[in-house]
Amino acid sequence: MKKWLKVSFSLVLIAILIIPLAACGKDKVQNIRIGEVTRSIFYAPQYVALEKGYFEEEGLNVELTTTAGGDKTMTALLSDSIDIALVGSETSIYVYAQGSNDPVINFAALTQTDGTFLVSREKINNFSWDQLKGATFLGQRKGGMPQMVGEFVLKKHGIDPHQDLDLIQNVDFANIAPAFASGTGEFVQLFEPTASVFEQEGKGYIVASFGEESGNLPYTTFMTKESTIKENKETVEKFTRAIYKAQQWVDTHTAKEIADVIKGYFDNTNIETIEMVVERYKNQGSFATNPILNEDGWNNLQDVMEEAGELPERIDYETLVNTEIAEGVMK
Repeated sequence: MKKWLKVSFSLVLIAILIIPLAACGKDKVQNIRIGEVTRSIFYAPQYVALEKGYFEEEGLNVELTTTAGGDKTMTALLSDSIDIALVGSETSIYVYAQGSNDPVINFAALTQTDGTFLVSREKINNFSWDQLKGATFLGQRKGGMPQMVGEFVLKKHGIDPHQDLDLIQNVDFANIAPAFASGTGEFVQLFEPTASVFEQEGKGYIVASFGEESGNLPYTTFMTKESTIKENKETVEKFTRAIYKAQQWVDTHTAKEIADVIKGYFDNTNIETIEMVVERYKNQGSFATNPILNEDGWNNLQDVMEEAGELPERIDYETLVNTEIAEGVMK
């Protein structure tokens, strides 16, 4: 009897020890490293996902790094310094055209328009695009999505960016705003919140939106290597599900509510400015409401690149875009 009791007690003790271990294995937190091309209110749904705990709900611990520029972000992804890149979809085309054996796949859209604005040094009450002719225009880096969209919009309005104005595009991304503030250029192409801050400080005035002018584009997308999706599909699905939750939350809440959630990511920007910028992006439909990157947007992207003379070759939608994951999490 005593021997039976000892055996039973031992079995119970083993069971007590094993059950928590099994639970820990099942609920093991996975670390995900994201590299964002810049820190911007344009990426509000990403910060909402972080602050609302949507990644944690999926068992993911996200480490966010700002990798400052498309080339640096893609280098970090290809060298395995990050797991997922938040960057313009054009970068995946550049990598593919170079003959990569492990192509970079776009799996979740975050923004669906250009996020830049045309800022004038002088206040213009009745702006028209032909006012840029003969002016000095401080543009973005050559080959980058902002610059390509800028040229696309200028040509749409009958302006040859290389003939009809003095185009400056040799200034590093991080120094474009300081260069304009110090006196370079009559017009500049800027992201928010810099554009609104300049307006508040009297350094410039927003006169047009490149996002409204250029239409639907997979402007900023979450992407990763094809091998990562094959080897860690469940993790990528969890990540996409968290992003989708955040997109739905942003779509159904006010600019003020969104600003209150993401304000910690913009310590140098007052809450009123953050709210104003979010409202502007919401009104022009910049935030994608779901993670699916649609084919029309992909084709428009390549049209923009081709018009700028930066498209190495046209790439089929299915080659570099994976919608299966996004479609799955939406169900």
